[in-house]
Amino acid sequence: MPSNFLPTIKSSIFEAIQTTDNQREVYDLLVDPLHEELYRRQTFDFLSELSWGQQLLLATEYMQMHVGQGGFIQFIHNGYIALLPNMIEQMYRLKEVEMGNLLDDVLKIYVLNRDLIESANSVQEFAKLYDELKEFEEIDARYQLLVKPYSNNLIQYAVKNINEFAIITDEE
Repeated sequence: MPSNFLPTIKSSIFEAIQTTDNQREVYDLLVDPLHEELYRRQTFDFLSELSWGQQLLLATEYMQMHVGQGGFIQFIHNGYIALLPNMIEQMYRLKEVEMGNLLDDVLKIYVLNRDLIESANSVQEFAKLYDELKEFEEIDARYQLLVKPYSNNLIQYAVKNINEFAIITDEE
């Protein structure tokens, strides 16, 4: 699906950023406008207007923020579980089978433990989830091994298919 939201990037900035070894700069250049628009709209319905690559880029940003801080338990508890089915499909399109399989495992664990996870309403109950759902320790460790190569692949895809992510312009 083509995007209904394509931010504009000056060609000089895009060319300069491609020559850097800092993948995070490229990532930020592409994801920051998506964050800004999502924040402006205050609804994840915005995702339906994006290309599958943009959707994956934005969802990956949320995954990295939350899993990096508190593992998949935090990602799920903060309400982002609904992102996983599309992410899995999009990862398989990107040929990221291992990461897609990992997220499929996260989804399965969630389904099996949904009541427990959703009943954790206090800080103490949330903290207990880490003791009660030890299977996430292995998932989080696998994630740490896969996240950098996956992110690099996603950025390479975005740069090669920039028209799916942004409009490159010579205008100042």
